[in-house]
Amino acid sequence: MERYRIRGGNRLHGEVEISGAKNAAVAIIPAALMVNGKCRIENLPRISDTEALLLILESLGAKVERIDRSTVEIDTTNATWMGADYDRMRRIRASYYFVGSMLGRFGVARTTMPGGCNFGVRPIDQHVKGMNALGAEVDISDFITAHVPGGRLRGASVYLDKVSVGATMNIMIAAVLAEGRTVIENAAREPHIVDLANFLNSMGADVRGAGTDTIKVNGVEQLHGGVYTIIPDQIEAGTYMAATAAIGGEVLIKNVIPKHLDCITAKLREMGVTVEEYGESVLVRSAGRLRRANVKTQPYPGFPTDMQPQIGVALAVAEGTSVITEGVWDHRYKYINELRKMGAAVTVDGRVAVVEGVETLRGASVNACDLRAGAAMVIAGLCARGVTLVEDIQFIERGYENFVGKLRLLGADIRIIDEPDGTERDTAAAG
Repeated sequence: MERYRIRGGNRLHGEVEISGAKNAAVAIIPAALMVNGKCRIENLPRISDTEALLLILESLGAKVERIDRSTVEIDTTNATWMGADYDRMRRIRASYYFVGSMLGRFGVARTTMPGGCNFGVRPIDQHVKGMNALGAEVDISDFITAHVPGGRLRGASVYLDKVSVGATMNIMIAAVLAEGRTVIENAAREPHIVDLANFLNSMGADVRGAGTDTIKVNGVEQLHGGVYTIIPDQIEAGTYMAATAAIGGEVLIKNVIPKHLDCITAKLREMGVTVEEYGESVLVRSAGRLRRANVKTQPYPGFPTDMQPQIGVALAVAEGTSVITEGVWDHRYKYINELRKMGAAVTVDGRVAVVEGVETLRGASVNACDLRAGAAMVIAGLCARGVTLVEDIQFIERGYENFVGKLRLLGADIRIIDEPDGTERDTAAAG
């Protein structure tokens, strides 16, 4: 089994190129099923989640051609809703977007219950509420099965009981080919929601208001082919920003939209980190010990929950007492037990974590509990004295393209080793 071996102590220096947004890509690929023809997707991150979704599309009869490392051409002309690779579906959270795209195009859907990272219950009741409002009948057991009695979804008003990124995107996908207008209220506003809307519009959809709390979708008869470029990944960029802050050094983070990083930039500056913004890059400089700070995660434009574990590691080595309040998920502190193995002083009470900063962490064997927690453990290992082994790295590779290679090019001492024989996989020049 592969794992990461990290020798801490090296500051980070150099440049890193950010890949396409994972959270946009995992919705755009299922949405491509709606297109009657070919679409080309550029700046697609090469991560295990996107690779799995492309294979699911192929199992549905789509033709997928990889043009280069970050570009694919998808032809769904002859695709159907039947024959899905259910084994892959049940391993990935974003497989639920196929419910929206199948219902929208075919009036019938069958998928597995979603998988992915396990950091608490993430219900799909708001997804179901939206599909019901559009005229679908949905049944949930081991599978999600749905059909539209009239054959075509109908536009409707949908008020989400809570702000949900997944439900907003899924309902938006389904509504594109529905008859009439759909209005989604209390919608999520994240950048990847805007990106999905822009993708759909570039293929002939009529989606308005993405990025606000009210999205209006005017249904069209069909989508046509086209070319679309995915936005840079806000969370990948934030992860390298947090790593540079915690470990120290100077890193130019390229291919970003600085506006998307405002909430992260503001918090790092509060902690004593220098962040300089340019047109499509940010320069992060960190020297000396970080200052304490309080962090509360919130829906966009608040501090993202997907950055909570990474900033948590930075606070673990900051001076003073910091407080983290998780405002989105109930159980996103599983990584704290792993961080304690490395000498961190953190106590958790419900959604609140109190972090007493320590001068240094020590190397240990830890698990990547989920995608972002795994990235946090890597940052902790790079901060620590001695050797850290990070296991369950498949979670990390769900969302970070060439993570090890990019870190090594910044001077980090991190390698992929294959247990039990200890064989190393050198990725310093990859990607």
